[in-house]
Parts: sequence; C-alpha cells; structure tokens
Amino acid sequence: MTRVSIITPFLNAGAFIEESINSVLAQTYDDWELLLVDDGSTDASTEIACRYAAAHPGKVRYLSHGHQQNRGASASRNLAARYAAGEYLAFLDADDVYLPQKLEVTVPILDAHPEVAMLYAATQYWYSWSGRREDADRDWVWRKYGAKPDTAIDPPRMLLRFLEDGGTVPCMGGVLVRRAAVERVGGWEESFQRICTDQVFHAKLCLNFPVMIVDVCLDRYRQHEDSSCRTAARAGQLDAAFERYLTWLESYVSAQPIVNPTVRDMARRALRRHRHPFLYRVRRQAARCDARLRRLASRTIGRTLL
Repeated sequence: MTRVSIITPFLNAGAFIEESINSVLAQTYDDWELLLVDDGSTDASTEIACRYAAAHPGKVRYLSHGHQQNRGASASRNLAARYAAGEYLAFLDADDVYLPQKLEVTVPILDAHPEVAMLYAATQYWYSWSGRREDADRDWVWRKYGAKPDTAIDPPRMLLRFLEDGGTVPCMGGVLVRRAAVERVGGWEESFQRICTDQVFHAKLCLNFPVMIVDVCLDRYRQHEDSSCRTAARAGQLDAAFERYLTWLESYVSAQPIVNPTVRDMARRALRRHRHPFLYRVRRQAARCDARLRRLASRTIGRTLL
C-alpha cells in the first residue's frame, strides 16, 4: 500500500502548479502518490498536470470532474480521497510548495502515535517568492498553536483554541491525516467551495479525534493577490463566509450523538459577534470598564484599611 496520498486541487494555477509539483517530486521520502484534481481549469495548468502524470506513471495521477466542471476545493479533495491509495492524506494547494523533508519528518511521527488522527506543523507565509526587494524580508512562520507541541490533544480542545483565536486554523500544507479518520467524518463539506473549507475540515477532525502539533516548518504558503482569501477579501466576502461556517458548526455539533455544549456555546457566542458587531463591542467595552472600576475599588478599599 502507498503510505501517503498528496491531494492538489487546481483551478487556473498555470503560474505556480509546476513549482508545486516539483516540490513533491523533490521529497526525500519516496512512498507517496500525487493526485492532481482539475477543478475546471481553462489555462495551461491542465496541460501541465497531464504532462507530469504522463511522465510519472504510478506516482502522479490526473483527475477531473465530469464535463470539466468547477465544483470547488472541497469536492475536488473528496474526489481525490475516493481514488487515493494512501494510508495517510496530505494536502498541497497548487500555488504552495513543500520543503523536501515534509514527509520524511511527519510520517514517522504519525506512525509512532496511532492514537492521533492528524498532525499539524508550522507553515511559512511566503512573500519572498516574488523576487521583489520589498518582499525579501516579509516571510514569517505561523506558530500560533494554542496548545503544547508533541503531545496528543484530545477533542475538542484544539477546536476550542481555533474558535478562541477568531477561527484561525493551520494551513493545509502543514497537515498529515489518516485517511480512515477523514472517511469516518464524511470527508469535506462540498457546500463550502472556496472560503472556510479548511475551517470546516479542521472542525470535523478536531471534534472527533486527538490531534498533534509538530513544531517544525515544512511547507510554504505563497502570498499573492489572486489567492482565494485575497480575492474574497477584496470582494468583502470574508465576514459572511465565516458567519456561514459558524452557523454550520453550531448545527453540526448539535446533530452529534453526544452534543458538546462547550463547543456549541462558543460557536453561538462567535456568531453573535458577527451578527451583532456593534452590540458586541458595546458589551465588551462595558465589561472592560466594569473590570477597571472593580480594580480601582479594590485598591481604594485596600488603602483605606491600611
């Protein structure tokens, strides 16, 4: 059996996909397959993907939706997962790259912790790829874990940390997950096509399985103006997308055989912040004022008693 199936959905990624594929071919760990899923591309990325699949039979495979449909990242990842032969799944967006030791480092760790369903690693936010002088020193590494590395994190603790942090989740390039765990939670939610696809995936896994953080950077997340997040931000769609994710999460948690009230209540509180931002800011300011008054009163009483 192939150990790792790497899933790369792409949509008009002709400018970057070749570099992404080459970063997989450069892996120091060789027991992998790469599934390239065409999500309805109309540029050169289809030809590039087919060329690599022909050049590397048995290692690189080209997949597409019927009639060259555009069905979104979640449906594309589910399609690849159905064809995957690997025990583990890894994910690499078509504009990002792996560092050469990505699999060599993470596979043995997941092997050594059978109780863990998924590993997270740090990710470099990659600006310097542009070659522009102003981007040379902008690279930085995401390490906002919210939990101790190298220990199993029982559910739903990691999901709660993500919600506390405003919904920030690790990049998919930093993930290695057991295919059986992904199948058990029903894969990706295909109604989320572009934005918050990752949040939904992380929520399903972290609510149901222990996960682990590995404090090492093994992939690069390319920062550019045509990325899905930047495109959605310019269109003013991010707030609505995150509200939709939280609405889904509240419903998903409530539908579980054993409802976790902490996660459900935190999702509801986060929803209130999005639906009533002015009221939330007023209440937060009032709470801060109340806390300051309490501290002032406590100090005043203390001085009086002295």
